[in-house]
Amino acid sequence: MATKNLPYVSNPGTLKTMLEKIRESILPERFTGDFVETKLKMKGGTAKSIVPFLKKMGFVSPDGIPTELYKEYRNKSKSEIIIARGMENAYSDIFYQNEYAYELPDKELMGLIVQLTGGDEKSSALKFTLATFKLLKDMAKFDGDLEPEPEIIQEKSMPSPSADLFINQLLPQFQSRHKVESEESINLSYTINLNLPATTNIEVFNAIFKSLKEHLINQ
Repeated sequence: MATKNLPYVSNPGTLKTMLEKIRESILPERFTGDFVETKLKMKGGTAKSIVPFLKKMGFVSPDGIPTELYKEYRNKSKSEIIIARGMENAYSDIFYQNEYAYELPDKELMGLIVQLTGGDEKSSALKFTLATFKLLKDMAKFDGDLEPEPEIIQEKSMPSPSADLFINQLLPQFQSRHKVESEESINLSYTINLNLPATTNIEVFNAIFKSLKEHLINQ
């Protein structure tokens, strides 16, 4: 099996500081050494050397543009889950060997690193690889899922009965009933129950009672 080059940083503490500052700073058009120095206030070559590692994580594109992962990471409610996604990008070879590599004890994890790289576990490169992996593991959440935004369902309100509906549909029923009673010369009294529309417009009520007076009461 061909050996793998696993990414690492020589100062994991600087990586942690930069990731924390990224959440608090603005979203740049390009993530460059100048942005690191000017906006993140992290000077020196060690800080600038973190940029290639962020590209390995999938936070920054090869041409320096912040990716969707970068943007989602700045959302503090998602940060831990996005770190886990970034680890899976940077250390895909490790996770290919063991999808639960983040649960391995140091000795077994180092053994996996040695297996993949073909290096010496006493070498600085492998020690830095282990330290970088462990740092990110402590910042990550692997058992979480990004939940979709809840869909807001608006209830459709039923329209209130209008004065026109009352006049055109309900009133003829009362007129017909009143006409039959008049032709048969039967004197009856009856009660009309009105379901008035839910409105504060006084003109609606005026129209209803005016129509009652003209078409029902006066006949």
